[in-house]
Order: sequence, then structure tokens, then C-alpha cells
Amino acid sequence: MREPVARDLGRIPPRPGADQVAPLALVTGATGYVGGRLVPELLANGYRVRVLVRHPDRVRDHPWAADVEVVAGDALDADAVGRACADVDVLFYLLHALVLGHGFGRVEDEMAQIAADAASTAGVRRIVYLGGLLPGGGRGDARLSEHLSSRMRTGEILRSSGVPTIELRAGVILGSGSTSFEMLRYLTEHLPAMITPKWVRTRIQPISVRDVLRYLVGAAALPPAVNRAFDIGGPDVLTYEQMMRRYARINGLGRRVIVPVPLLTPRLSSLWVGLVTPVPSAIAKPLVRSLRNEVVCQEQDIRTLIPDPPGGLLGFDDAVELAVRRVRDADVRTRWSSASLPWAPSDPLPTDPTWAGGSLYEDVRTIEVPAPAAEVWRVVEGIGGVHGYFSMDWAWRARGLLDWAVGGVGLSRGRRDPDHLRIGETLDFWRVEELIPERQLRLRAEMKNPGLAWLEFTLEPLDGGHTRLVQRAVFYPRGLGGHAYWWAVAPFHGIVFPGMARNIGERAAAAAPVAVGG
Repeated sequence: MREPVARDLGRIPPRPGADQVAPLALVTGATGYVGGRLVPELLANGYRVRVLVRHPDRVRDHPWAADVEVVAGDALDADAVGRACADVDVLFYLLHALVLGHGFGRVEDEMAQIAADAASTAGVRRIVYLGGLLPGGGRGDARLSEHLSSRMRTGEILRSSGVPTIELRAGVILGSGSTSFEMLRYLTEHLPAMITPKWVRTRIQPISVRDVLRYLVGAAALPPAVNRAFDIGGPDVLTYEQMMRRYARINGLGRRVIVPVPLLTPRLSSLWVGLVTPVPSAIAKPLVRSLRNEVVCQEQDIRTLIPDPPGGLLGFDDAVELAVRRVRDADVRTRWSSASLPWAPSDPLPTDPTWAGGSLYEDVRTIEVPAPAAEVWRVVEGIGGVHGYFSMDWAWRARGLLDWAVGGVGLSRGRRDPDHLRIGETLDFWRVEELIPERQLRLRAEMKNPGLAWLEFTLEPLDGGHTRLVQRAVFYPRGLGGHAYWWAVAPFHGIVFPGMARNIGERAAAAAPVAVGG
């Protein structure tokens, strides 16, 4: 299969008098699915790259981290966005707020207005925005979902800045780790027979993430006179039912029995998607509402400005085969769930001075493992996902099911890679908050509970090739309910956590090389 890349698409010309310095691109949403993949493409095309992220440490494990300028800031902080836009030639706007659920549109409007004002003030020469494909191109009487309405308003706000703006409107984006691909994959693989909402008969024009990246990079170099929205899509127009059937055929899963019924409302559909796939119901609901409308390109003018790559755009079958291969080879570069919430207040770490005087519950287990730190780390870093939690996995699955039942993410998100982690990415119902190889792993809970929770592993090398492993569970309760919650689950902790530390040690010791005496 051909390997299209977003290179040799040209660059925005340098500023007058800039002595041919490479143009500077600002990428917002760099911790997200598309943003994390766009950065290396821009670097490969000769751009200098700056990223605006709320937590700079969350990009430090990306392979491109040392090649970009990192600006710390919140997308809702006008001063921070203004600083990030200074001397920027092209702004890539890749922010959204779907995960907030109800009211996300207001937040998206505010973020877009802040970015538009900052770009105008800083003299940014081009804005490139990735929006959503609209039914009827946004014209006529088609009733837009809240999600698509917000995407359309964001484009209008950015264009009102006076900065030449290109809005690329995409529908379903196919690529390993994308929200759309994860929904398609899990629904098809987990359900050989299914009663589905009627939107599975809606026509969709999916596009490969590789072609999305190619259009994003190419759009930055288009002349300033180009100031409009463009529909982008791949060569195939399919219903969701057809996509599921073709996915099953490509992966040898056998024929799927799909029975659409008109009774499943968007709310029930989102709960169904949330149960079967890693996509939480809060995110699935606006996406499902969008799928009620046919989203097919009304024009493809972009192809006259950015020619197709050799061999043409990537078709559905090729895009799926490539994404599946990435998943099987544990080569998923970015994942939809790794995006952080740039507008959320920062919670204190369990070691911060702000904890002084507050109630803090801990469960600490310390063992000495007859294995080097590298072997212990290999086991610790593999926690969750397909490897499980090394103690009473049924209890962890039950906790995940309970979390899903009350609107949380549950365990279905899994891991991007079964063996290796990056700081900032998700792992089941955790997020990797700190990662120092062979020394420390700290996970922050994103499950629903009345407080803040962490699970931390610290390794200390000892003489004789042994390692001290300190396993620490930390909980900061909120209100009386938080205290009651801790004491209610404390008996289970007394069973689960000792077994977890012991089993980690035993696995590491079993894998450790045996020293041969002289």
C-alpha cells in the first residue's frame, strides 16, 4: 500500500525583511489526535513550530517535543493566546470542547473569539481551521446538530478576524486512534448482530487522516486571497452500515447482521455507543446527533488548489487496512482521548503544599523485588489495558462498569500502546500525570468519584540488582461523601493493593535474568 505523506506542498512565504527565516506555525490542540500528527508534518515541510498547551510536560514524550517551541497557556486565557500568536505566520486552529457535554458550544465560541482577536492583533497572516462537514454545505433548511452548528460558528468567528482563513470541513476521519475509527472498529468487532439506530443508513463521505494532514499543510501556503471554507472527503460515499460491513470483510470477521430501527433516540444511541466502544456517552451524543444528517461534499474545489497525491486520495478500504495495521503493530501515534481539557482548572498534585491541613487518605505498599529496576518498570508501565491490574481484575472491571453506569469513561478507553506510555495520555479511566522511566509512574483517576485519586509507583534501585517498589494510592475526599466513599472501599483496598504489589514483583522477578556465580 502506498504511504502518502504531507510533504512538498510548499510553505507560506517568509515575512518581508525576514532574511528567509522559515515561517512560524502555531498549532493549538497539539495534544489532540490531529494536532499531535500535524506537528511532525509541518516540521518535515520546513516550518518552525510553536505549540500552545496548558501543561507543557504533556508533550515532552512526543518524538517532536525537542523540535518545537512550547508556550504554556489556557485557550480561554486571552493573554496567553496573545503571547502564543506573537510573530506567528500561520495559526492552525484545532480546538474543540465536545467532552464538556451540555454547553460546549458556548465554550467553543469563546475560544474561537479569543483566537480570532489574538491573531488579528498579532498580524498573523493565515488561519487554517479544521471544522465539520455540513449537510447541504450549511445551506438550505437542513437542521444542524449542536456539534455541527458550533463547528460552523467557529469558522465564521475566525473569518471575522480579518485574517485570511481557510476552513477545511471534514466528516468521518479514518485513522488509528481517531474517534470515528474507534467507534467503527468496536461496534463492528464486538457485535456480530445488532439492532441499530436508523442513522446507520445515512450517507457519509469519510476521509483518511493522512489526506486531512495533507490538506492542512497545503492550505497554509495558499495565497491570501483564498479566504473561504472547503469541503474535504475521500473518494468513497458510504452509509455507516456499509462501512461496518466493509470493515468486517476487510478483517475477516464474517457477515454482520444489522437491523436499523427508528426507536433509538440520540440519547439511547449515545448510551449504546458508550457501552460498546471506548467513546464516552457524553462525547458520543453530539456525534450521534451529527450522524442524523447526510454529510457528503457539496464541492471539492480544494483539489484544484491542492492537487491529489500520486495514486489519488486514500480510499475507505485502504484507510481501514492501514489503521488496523497500526493498531495491531502498537504503532498508534496519537489517540482521540489523549487531548487534555485546556479550559479546566488545574487540580493540585498530591505533593503540593496546598494539601497541608486537608484530609488525605493513602494506601502505601512497599516491597523489595529481586529484579533490576528495568524489569520492574517494564511490568509497571504495562498496567491496565490488555495486561490488567495484576490483582482481582474482575473487581477493576466491576469498578469500570459502575463508572460507565454513572456517566464516566469506564475501562473501555484502554491504552494507545499495550506496553509503553506517554505522559498526558489516557489509560482506561486514568491519565498519565507523571512518567520518569525506571523511576516513577503516577496516574490520575478520571473516573466518577467524590474526590481526587491517584495511583503511583516509585522504583528505587538497591544493592545486588534488587529494586524497592513503593505502590501508593492517594485519595483527597470532597465533602462527607468523599470520606464515606474511602471508608466504603477501604476493605477492598486491603485485598486488591497488597496483591497488586506482590504480583508486580513476582512478574518482574520471573523475567529478570538469573545471575550465574563464578
